[in-house]
Amino acid sequence: MTPSASALLDWYARQRRVLPWRALAGQAADPYAVWLSEIMLQQTTVVTVMPYFERFLKHYPTVRHLARAPLQEVLAAWAGLGYYSRARNLHACAQLVAEKGAFPDTVEGLQALPGIGAYTARAIASIAFAVPVVPVDGNVERITARLHAVAEPLPGIRRQLDQLAAMLNLDPAAQAVPGDFTQALFDLGAGVCTPRRPSCLVCPWRESCKAHASGDPARFPVRAPRKIRPERYGVVFRLMDSQGAIWLRHRPPTGLLGGMTELPGTAWQDDPIAFETALQLAPSPLNMSDRSGQVPTVPGLTWKVAGQIRHVFTHFALNLTVIAVRMSHFGSLHNQEGFACPSEALGQQALPSVMQKCLALPV
Repeated sequence: MTPSASALLDWYARQRRVLPWRALAGQAADPYAVWLSEIMLQQTTVVTVMPYFERFLKHYPTVRHLARAPLQEVLAAWAGLGYYSRARNLHACAQLVAEKGAFPDTVEGLQALPGIGAYTARAIASIAFAVPVVPVDGNVERITARLHAVAEPLPGIRRQLDQLAAMLNLDPAAQAVPGDFTQALFDLGAGVCTPRRPSCLVCPWRESCKAHASGDPARFPVRAPRKIRPERYGVVFRLMDSQGAIWLRHRPPTGLLGGMTELPGTAWQDDPIAFETALQLAPSPLNMSDRSGQVPTVPGLTWKVAGQIRHVFTHFALNLTVIAVRMSHFGSLHNQEGFACPSEALGQQALPSVMQKCLALPV
């Protein structure tokens, strides 16, 4: 049985979430707000995104304001949201859109912009420009897998689920209000068709749902066993002068955490770094260990191991040892990569969460 779009839309009219980027009933959606929210919501929860979205909209009320902002400022505003390539693409996309004068109103035009993939292009097109397409995120994927009780495991069935989800849009009621239909699907997955304990009794589509009929809807979608996440290791040096300033540096502009600010440290590797080796890798001329492993006394400098932190990225977990170094001044670092940041200005730096954890260790 094909689920009724009208039944879902009636449910949505009563139960729709109030979100800062979502237009109220009867109002036109703002393409800038829709785009900004969709980029922020990639791999991130609604609760986490809300304060970031509101701060961004306050500082950058239009796409042109965002386009004119320095990249480092945008990265600092993004700090803590993770997946920092999104922030770099966000800035690049804003500059292109500001140059063009407006967002494209087609899926193809949107997908040609930096940081906008197939899902995001369809989401923006349907919500902001009433294009009758179905964007398939985790919520829509789960709903579709349950409607059809698809027994094969993810991620191998993603193309099949995408095709099945597209069929939901064939109902004329869905095509009449594409934006509402898309957001109704999102809300259904977020509040009713949840991963572990779906609330089938209040679901407007339960009569059409094969997973509900099976008596075990939470079994769907089936997932392949997770791979073990590898561990990586490194050491960072938290250098502080007598005024409380911290020595920081910028990461390369591309790659993981590209363009973000960090504490100086070793490369991240697959095996733990020996303590003596780590001390030899301290920023020159502060190398704090000779070849015998003995730590010499350096006038005006003290150090200690502040502790260890663990931070989980998508594809690996990182274990960092933090060595806290106190020195009278940073004069000896004049030829080193980096800069001195006063303690009161740390909040303005583009420090990713992993570095914020390192700075939060007591000394």
